[in-house]
Amino acid sequence: MITIVDYKTGNLGSIQNILKRIGENSVVTSDKDEIARASKLILPGVGAFDTGMRNLTELGLIDILSKKVIVEKTPVLGICLGMQLLSGGSEEGSMPGLGWIDAEIVRFRFKDSIEYKIPHIGWNFIRQHKTSRLFDNMYSDARFYFVHSYFFRANDMEDILTSTTYEIEFTSAVERGNILGVQFHPEKSHKFGMKLLKNFVDLY
Repeated sequence: MITIVDYKTGNLGSIQNILKRIGENSVVTSDKDEIARASKLILPGVGAFDTGMRNLTELGLIDILSKKVIVEKTPVLGICLGMQLLSGGSEEGSMPGLGWIDAEIVRFRFKDSIEYKIPHIGWNFIRQHKTSRLFDNMYSDARFYFVHSYFFRANDMEDILTSTTYEIEFTSAVERGNILGVQFHPEKSHKFGMKLLKNFVDLY
């Protein structure tokens, strides 16, 4: 079962709806027993880093998620805040992240820029740095929808799957084995996001 982890950070229904559109059943849950039975995990999220980690902690989900992902190698896809939580921590807060990928989360800083605003909102392209089943047979003109003020800074270049330019070039997707993350919102990215989610479901 595709399990969407509910840690009280929003946008769960839209992810479940787009999975339904591509013919996939899923469950939205914070129940540890259901998470333990998951064949694939999606860690969504919008909002502040510390809020996300605090909610995961208070719901008692960190140990079961780490067991599934690190020990059992269950495929996991982090989306937006969910991707950022894969890191060791964020400038946005003080709580440690899940630490599944060696990285930190940093804020965009644009000095006196009229063109580039924070947060980064809207459609943007990606540049793929390595082959990945996540982008298998992806549309040649693929672009994705972003809403974020902070971005993922990976310490191991091998973890960087795609980058995107918004005045600076930043990491927009990561992949380390069974651990994947995307800064953009596939559930808001129309056919491009549907294709990406279909690849995650079918190819991992």
